[in-house]
Amino acid sequence: MLRLSVLTLLIQKGSGCVHNLNPMSPLGSRELISKEVGPYTVSEVTAYSLASYSLRKGSENDAKKKLEQFIGSSLPDVMNSNFGDISSFWIGPSQWLIEAPIEIHEDLASKLSKVSMGKASITEQTDAWCRFDLKGSELATPLSLLCNVDVPSLKGGEVTRCQMDHLGCFLICRDRKNITILGPRSAADSLYQAIIEALKAVV
Repeated sequence: MLRLSVLTLLIQKGSGCVHNLNPMSPLGSRELISKEVGPYTVSEVTAYSLASYSLRKGSENDAKKKLEQFIGSSLPDVMNSNFGDISSFWIGPSQWLIEAPIEIHEDLASKLSKVSMGKASITEQTDAWCRFDLKGSELATPLSLLCNVDVPSLKGGEVTRCQMDHLGCFLICRDRKNITILGPRSAADSLYQAIIEALKAVV
């Protein structure tokens, strides 16, 4: 399911109007883009909701416990991730990014607000980011052209904030052959082209 919709058809019907909305991806396509470059594959992903969860001073323990009960696992430590039906990524001191399937948790931020009972600050993040998944062996080679992250040292579960194509991004290592890049949605096309060029440069 894609989050952003554009008006593609306006039909006059009696005294009212019927709006037919077709979903568009961050790259501006009605179909998700997936491209193979040599042994690598880069895919646009929109199947997940995102929300940030920040603990408030004075209620940290309670707010953290409520979130862990909701996601069904402990929260990750600094620069790490926990993957599951609902995944969590450390993004700063007392801050986590929560990821869940959009078909089940389209209103993720609202659910987290209810869970926190006012003890944490929740921000809807789904439409703020674009996501590209890179798959293949030796991903460190093309990624070294994109950012200064020590990719060869990653074993799986790490999350790092970095610069790619002059954009603030998150690099999430799901495993050594599967890395997610989150970047500003407004710069999705620029980031995608930078990834493609890096892949082409090493093929």
